[in-house]
Amino acid sequence: MSNRDFADSRARWQQLVEEIAGARDAYYLRDSPTMSDAEYDLAYRELEELERAWPQLQTADSPTQSAGGRVGELFAEVEHLEPMYSLDNVFSAEELDGWLSRTAKAVGDEPSFLCELKIDGLAVDLVYRDGQLASMATRGTGRIGEDVTFNLQYIPAIPTRLQSDSGHPIPELLEVRGEVFFPLASFAAINEEQYDAGLPAYSNPRNAAAGTLRQRMDRKLDEINRAVSGSGPRAEAKGARLRQEFDRCVRRLAELNLTVHGLGLVEGIDVREQSQAYTLLHDLGLPTSQYAQVRSGNAAVKDFITFYQEHRHEIAHEIDGIVIKVDRIDLQETLGQTSRAPRWAIAYKYPPEVVRTRLLDIAVSVGRTGRVTPYAVMEPVHVAGSTVTMATLHNAHEVHRKGVLIGDTVFLRKAGDVIPEVLGPVLEARDGTERPFVMPTTCPQCGASLRPAAEGDKDLRCPNAQSCPGQLVERLANIGSRKALDIEGLGDKSARALVEGQVLVDEATLFDLREADLLRCSYFTREPGKGESGPQLTENARVILAQLNAAKSQPLWRVLVALSIRHVGPPTAQAITSTFTSMTAIRAASIEELAVVDGIGDKTATAIREWLDEPWRAHIIDTWAAAGVRMVDEQVVLGPQPLAGVTLVITGTIDGFTRDGAEAAAAQAGAKVSGSVSKKTTAIVVGANAGSKADKAKDLRIPVIPAEVFQDLLAEGLDSVLNRIES
Repeated sequence: MSNRDFADSRARWQQLVEEIAGARDAYYLRDSPTMSDAEYDLAYRELEELERAWPQLQTADSPTQSAGGRVGELFAEVEHLEPMYSLDNVFSAEELDGWLSRTAKAVGDEPSFLCELKIDGLAVDLVYRDGQLASMATRGTGRIGEDVTFNLQYIPAIPTRLQSDSGHPIPELLEVRGEVFFPLASFAAINEEQYDAGLPAYSNPRNAAAGTLRQRMDRKLDEINRAVSGSGPRAEAKGARLRQEFDRCVRRLAELNLTVHGLGLVEGIDVREQSQAYTLLHDLGLPTSQYAQVRSGNAAVKDFITFYQEHRHEIAHEIDGIVIKVDRIDLQETLGQTSRAPRWAIAYKYPPEVVRTRLLDIAVSVGRTGRVTPYAVMEPVHVAGSTVTMATLHNAHEVHRKGVLIGDTVFLRKAGDVIPEVLGPVLEARDGTERPFVMPTTCPQCGASLRPAAEGDKDLRCPNAQSCPGQLVERLANIGSRKALDIEGLGDKSARALVEGQVLVDEATLFDLREADLLRCSYFTREPGKGESGPQLTENARVILAQLNAAKSQPLWRVLVALSIRHVGPPTAQAITSTFTSMTAIRAASIEELAVVDGIGDKTATAIREWLDEPWRAHIIDTWAAAGVRMVDEQVVLGPQPLAGVTLVITGTIDGFTRDGAEAAAAQAGAKVSGSVSKKTTAIVVGANAGSKADKAKDLRIPVIPAEVFQDLLAEGLDSVLNRIES
């Protein structure tokens, strides 16, 4: 390569070093990242590639040669007894194959691997001497961490004394590594608190945990004591304010959890496998992961990765990948480590779910029930496996509460199939050109004046339900959705074409559509082929017509969902139609009669009654009925109901059943099947790889039924199975 190539590469190398160093300072010292994890990973990998191409660029203080952490001036320094390394990352099956192949070659065999979840938290180092917790420190530089021992007294999840359940000797010295983190529910509550206080949201649980743990609680206590020692209203007010802030910090610290995932320096114990170490640590009272598994063979490792990528949102805490470790300690020692990371472990990173992008504009949409919702128009960004250009902002109040301005660089989150959401702005990226969003006062689709649905409602709605084309498009798309009548081909685009092409002026005549109606709309036609005269229907149009006919026989609860009544989704519709088995009975029911249906209540009952009392809406039901849409559920002769009166939650994998199949079988046996655990839950069926629902059930002391006896539960009932388990 030419000198010019080297000069360009060196300039880019310097730029990346400065960007990464700045990002590390923001991440580790200020707990306020200026780059998303995905941006950091890309920059870091580009730096590695430059140093591979130009080895002379690599220096001892390059980011690639250090663990990556920082130590601030706020805390005293602690030297770890053994270095606390970072992990190298891979991002694809091909890269993982390369690491697995190199590892097997280095040890001369295919080793067993310990696979565990990569928790999105703050790495800490804990030192126990004669069973008593002596210190806790952040990872820091990997050799020097920050002393946060004082805060231990506020974190009940971290044991201060080791106790062996099996009588195992307490080690004289035990240095363990773990991850301090917030459960997702706590993280969501903290961000709500941040919004309400006018503070920026945390972009991820790791920064929330770090910002909480890295509080100088001793100094806060000193400030309170100094304030209350003064006299007068001003001193009292300051003391009260400081106490309120202190109590808030204590509450957050109390919600932190810990999972231990490694050993440092140890005296008094001897383990041969990492998995064996976890068993010992658990016996000593230290929290270890319930998800860690030893896997043999590359295929088994990949199966573990795939399973938790699909089920990552069923876990109570955030994960961003899987950590794979050689299980045998002697092989770990053979493989050794680089200056920053062990060669015997790797982190497989999942596609990022939080990224940074630019908020180009804030527009508004009109929903099927008239709700007018602001949404973010984003600079396209790849997140959680797809390209995102729009994200929800809920309402004008939320836009203000999150402090988002048009033109901001923002953190965007997309978790699996969840609608993308703007978390908040990157304040450091503002340049003064940003501008506030102003909520419109009239409907962008029909011009009607917007107003709250009820006094105190933060959402604005378009009251022109009958004639607003925007609402009609959304209602038609809802009719075709999987949760309603499941009409293939009837989605957003075809619904808009039906309205804009004036094929439909309301949803009443949807089931009266014929070929001639669709031929009037160019969206549903194609140019004639050889031997054909005039425009022809597209294949999609023919599918819609066939599907409309098939949808007429869908069960009554789906028809009820298709009507777009406020607060009526599938669970509510199913509850209503199990009590009122015909549309005639539903239309005749009073608010009081509807409200007593399990799970309905006055609010939903009133919304249903008001919807049914509108003449133009009653016309929809009558027209659908005339077109042959099913309005009566056939009476099913019930068999034995051994689970009658039981509210059941099913979590995890059950042999011989899909998730829907297991729930359907339980419902057929008389159970009410719920998707969430609460005090109303009678019992929970727990299968393989169960998530956070099982943990919550244990906390609430709800009976746990193993998946192995699920068939017995269906046949014999709950009492019989519980008696057998207890005996």
